[in-house]
Amino acid sequence: MVEIINKSCGLDIHKRFLIATILSKSGEKQQRRFNRTDDGILALKKWVISEECDVVACESTSDFWVPIYDSLINHLPVLVGNARDMKAFTHKKTDKVDSEFIAQLAINNMVKGSRVFPNDHREFRSYVRLRHKLVQKRTDLKNEAHSILAPEMFNLNDVLTDIFGKNGRSILSGITSGKTVDEIIENLSPNVRKKSDQIRDILDREISQSVAIRLQLCLRLIDYLDVEIKALEKEIFNYAYKNHNREMEILLTVPGIGELGAASLIAEICNFKDFSTGDKLASWLGIVPNVYQSADKFYNGRITKRGSKEARWILTQIAQAAARKKKSRLKDFFNRKMKSIGYAKAIIALARKIVTIIWHLITNDEKYEDETGYQKGEINKRKIVETEIFSVDERIKIISGIIAIMGKEEEESA
Repeated sequence: MVEIINKSCGLDIHKRFLIATILSKSGEKQQRRFNRTDDGILALKKWVISEECDVVACESTSDFWVPIYDSLINHLPVLVGNARDMKAFTHKKTDKVDSEFIAQLAINNMVKGSRVFPNDHREFRSYVRLRHKLVQKRTDLKNEAHSILAPEMFNLNDVLTDIFGKNGRSILSGITSGKTVDEIIENLSPNVRKKSDQIRDILDREISQSVAIRLQLCLRLIDYLDVEIKALEKEIFNYAYKNHNREMEILLTVPGIGELGAASLIAEICNFKDFSTGDKLASWLGIVPNVYQSADKFYNGRITKRGSKEARWILTQIAQAAARKKKSRLKDFFNRKMKSIGYAKAIIALARKIVTIIWHLITNDEKYEDETGYQKGEINKRKIVETEIFSVDERIKIISGIIAIMGKEEEESA
């Protein structure tokens, strides 16, 4: 951080353009508009360097700031401030006013820079977040398939724990392809075939062509998403084990944390040692309560929900898994809290406790040990498979091929 700032540049960044304002201590002001393109960003860089700005500041608006940050960071300090903190100082009016006000905050050292991860780690995090979104889409499709089957009274849940497991998919594929009940039952596992009478009762009815088409479409999309999710997981685990192998080993010893949970936490937090205490890490993740003090009285509200919502989501999933582990201190902690504050708040309390524990373990290079005698089973680690790196020309060929295929599909549909 620059201690003395004589000239600052404030940026108000949008999807297509940005407004830049340079302010100096003497009161001089310059303001320009740039397109958010390669040429526009290059022109901005030349301008702020020629004007000898001490610092450039902007809000963390979506990911629009990323190419600007990468272009400027090697030449002068760039502060990416939390948008919510900066809005607390003023009410937004126009783009020019916003840009000037950000420059005023920067020249008075009132912009606290956010943690900006290295470029390769940002790409790793984008893989993890994209996988999470694809899993949500897959869940939506499975729910849609349930809603398609429900009116037809195909209650497969009565005989199968998961209708999208191996046996469930075999039954659903048989239904949509027009197989007989006997042919469907023959392809099932021996344990499920024991329930053949129940399965016959469920399948002994005809379905309309509309139901078959909609169900078949859902199954094809689910299969496609399964393939893409596995491809993303390969990239995620390759990066995690290659660059954060020790952190993965430590996190996997904690109850409730599996491979995906460990990789997701590393993606969202990056360097745990950036925080001096586990409580500060919990605060950065937004799983600490809002605190209000008046007349020596403290009031605790809901959690702040600052920081990464993806990290909070995975932490609550980890906490729910840890609360189910037998003979674990974390489960004992959860049970004590649940008696006084209820299930939902106890899960959040356990998630915060897990954050402080993993911060301590990673910063001190220790593995988790449970005094109750809890032992975690062995986890089969993924093998690191080197992925193919494409050149710029190869990428252009791939993109042009995809565009050509999409054009043919549009012509056929027309």
